[in-house]
Amino acid sequence: MAHRIQTPTNQKLLTNVAVVRMKKCGKRFEVACYKNKVVNWRNKTEKNIDEVLQTQTVFSNVSKGQVAKRDDLIAAFGMEDQLEICKMILDKGDLQISEKERQVQAESSFKEVANMIANMCVNPETKRPYSIAVIEKALKDVHFSNKASSSSKKQALEMIPKLRETMKIDRAEMRLRTSVDSKEAKKVHTKLRALFKTIEVEDWDAHGNLELIGLIDPGSYRVVDELLRKDAKNAGRLELLSLKVINDGDIEIS
Repeated sequence: MAHRIQTPTNQKLLTNVAVVRMKKCGKRFEVACYKNKVVNWRNKTEKNIDEVLQTQTVFSNVSKGQVAKRDDLIAAFGMEDQLEICKMILDKGDLQISEKERQVQAESSFKEVANMIANMCVNPETKRPYSIAVIEKALKDVHFSNKASSSSKKQALEMIPKLRETMKIDRAEMRLRTSVDSKEAKKVHTKLRALFKTIEVEDWDAHGNLELIGLIDPGSYRVVDELLRKDAKNAGRLELLSLKVINDGDIEIS
């Protein structure tokens, strides 16, 4: 007589997964994710949860395929909505990865942060960029520690002030052209001028229209844009001429 092997209904076997775990009310809850997608979700570079979760199911043990009990979900989360609970675990749970995977991810993130800093910054005295190797050494000297829950860009921006403690480094300046119609030009002139680190051209034409060309810190770009939209009541125009001004020439907008 033939026997049919049945998988229990509370089991779902998955392979090649990344597991995010949360312990709550004395119980373990896990979600099964695609590898390398959890960090993307937390950094908000991936917003489609179906690209992150292998299944919208809450487990008590992913590796054994054991699905969490309904009563346990209600006791711990106050609901039985699998998708909402998956999101909670995905956002707040602990990503389970091997030590080897952790080392590979940390090394990759370290290089990405160093590359971003090298691309964003220059020596403020020479206006020349630093090599990635120099930035990597500087990061090690200040004992940079990668944060898996934080994006590489955010970490790069946070590390620039720290690097200033040991080396001469600043964000590379942008070159802007701003134009303001005569009816609002005099009103915003002083505020607008103060946002430029270097004024290269300041021109008032016969009709009272203002044009300013110069260098600003990247962090001031939004302030200039907002000033022209709000204070100048949309009577101003902003043109980014060079994304990054360095001694070897400008990095133009493509």
